[in-house]
Amino acid sequence: MKIFKLILIVSLFLISCKSQEESKKDFISFDGTKIVYSDNGNGKVVLLIHGFIVDGNANWGKSELKKQLVNQGYRVIIPDLRGNGNSDKPQNEDAYKNNAEVKDLMALIDHLEADDYMAVGYSRGAIVLANLLTKDKRITKAVLGGMGIGFTNPNWYNRIEFGNVFSGRTEPNEMTKGAVEFAKNLDVDFKIMGFLQDYQPETTIAELNNIDIETLVICGDKDLDNGNPRELQEQLPNSRLSLVSGDHMSTFNSLDFAESIVEFLDEK
Repeated sequence: MKIFKLILIVSLFLISCKSQEESKKDFISFDGTKIVYSDNGNGKVVLLIHGFIVDGNANWGKSELKKQLVNQGYRVIIPDLRGNGNSDKPQNEDAYKNNAEVKDLMALIDHLEADDYMAVGYSRGAIVLANLLTKDKRITKAVLGGMGIGFTNPNWYNRIEFGNVFSGRTEPNEMTKGAVEFAKNLDVDFKIMGFLQDYQPETTIAELNNIDIETLVICGDKDLDNGNPRELQEQLPNSRLSLVSGDHMSTFNSLDFAESIVEFLDEK
């Protein structure tokens, strides 16, 4: 697995994004956890969900996608999922169980008083979004980025290995050592990263088959780190697949990625 290639380049990019972090808003979620988010632009709401280890600003703050969405007249909402960024970081593992992140996102939309919204998730953010699609009927369009079919397996090797290494149950191996160095560079809480893997939202193939929301599965042409994206797309009845140039650590910030998503969201 090559999820964390180009570690040094990407780390410097993300740290740079953090240094330019914009002002934030916050609200109190269902269990008293404070969730911090940015709110930019006006128009239809588009929720951008960040990936593993990074926070909302690092993943999306200076991205081409955010810039284009705001310029196209969308209201772009970027939360820091619990345990990440400026949101609260509960140290109790119970705070991450029972799809807590999904509940946070639904509570955020309640807080915004939005009747409907569109959503984009990348990497682990796509995993969270897949589960959100099974629960929130207010979503009108969805984009699952940087993700293949792997996460639908409750015993997915990748999830278990990352959970083990961040929880300190195992030593880094060839697959996980890049992620560990990446996390050290960003000074994240390893225990929380372990919780996020151990209690990652689960979505089965059967549940995917019942999602009728129009969905775009988009992935870099060199990104098979998380299973085959075409196999994921084939399980979503009302979906299409877009392959753009890039690998897992570069695709989310590319112009082709942004243009493909904006074109999809703009379609009537």
